[in-house]
Amino acid sequence: MSGHSKFANIKHKKEKNDAAKGKVFTIIGREIAVAVKEGGPDPANNSKLAQVIAKAKANNMPNDTIDRGIKKAAGDDGSVNYKYVTYEGYGPNGIAIIVDALTDNQNRTAANVRNAFTNGNVGTPGCVSFMFDKKGQIIIDKEEYDGDADELMMLALDAGAEDFAEEEDSFEILTSPDDFDAVLKALQDAGIEMASSEVTMIPQNYVELTDETAVKNLQRTLDLLDEDDDVQAVYHNWDE
Repeated sequence: MSGHSKFANIKHKKEKNDAAKGKVFTIIGREIAVAVKEGGPDPANNSKLAQVIAKAKANNMPNDTIDRGIKKAAGDDGSVNYKYVTYEGYGPNGIAIIVDALTDNQNRTAANVRNAFTNGNVGTPGCVSFMFDKKGQIIIDKEEYDGDADELMMLALDAGAEDFAEEEDSFEILTSPDDFDAVLKALQDAGIEMASSEVTMIPQNYVELTDETAVKNLQRTLDLLDEDDDVQAVYHNWDE
């Protein structure tokens, strides 16, 4: 992870999200609805819902908004049904991009994603995902943690974490997707504040872009995807 500060990217995204909280809350609201329909309204018995709630709190979603979303999903049998879809493709200069979406209209979402790839192309499933590792990733801001780094590392490893890394401004904990819930719960039980906690796709290698036109075109693709309400997450191997 050296040289690739995930925390810096998180802070940048949070600054952008602060100007567009409505979109962020809409995205998380959809995830809450799906999680409740799949596993019920009790986060103690629904690990997916527990993950989404942790994500909601990390994005400063008010507790009453979270509760309303859970109650609405639990009691509204006629609500819209969303489906998870994933798109893979290449941006400018072969940058690998994975797009996770949650949609009630796949035709609309597919058209919007293809439109975003104007300087690249959407490929077939699996065309770039082999270049990423699916991992649970937890980021802790050093400013929010005044404990001992070694104690934090042992807590995470004892709970099942695969790796622990100390960056300049943060700690990063990596887990297998299966062990993510257990590690997350151990940290929550210890009262540790987390800047980010999610199951994500981490590039095995990063690609630098030196051509200004390529950078501009890639940023346009990422901005278009970020503006789409159906898009839940975007992963890429661009070394920003």
